[in-house]
Amino acid sequence: MEGLLYAIVIGGIAGWLAGEIKRGFGFGLFGNIVVGIVGAVVGNWLFGVLGVSIGTGTIAYIIRAIIGALVVLFIVGLIKRA
Repeated sequence: MEGLLYAIVIGGIAGWLAGEIKRGFGFGLFGNIVVGIVGAVVGNWLFGVLGVSIGTGTIAYIIRAIIGALVVLFIVGLIKRA
């Protein structure tokens, strides 16, 4: 249960920060949490495929999640335009 709460909090932070970095893509609290959680999965996958390591811990996890969330928001932006 603690892991789920941790993922929601980190996802919310990452989704909110990604929405702030990429203006115009705020989805509200629930949407930001979802974008952040999906972004964390994408970020972890992307860093693993590229063989990049930025360390361990909460800050590194948030950074990976933010980068993944930015990738997700970029893809959503491409889909919205089409």
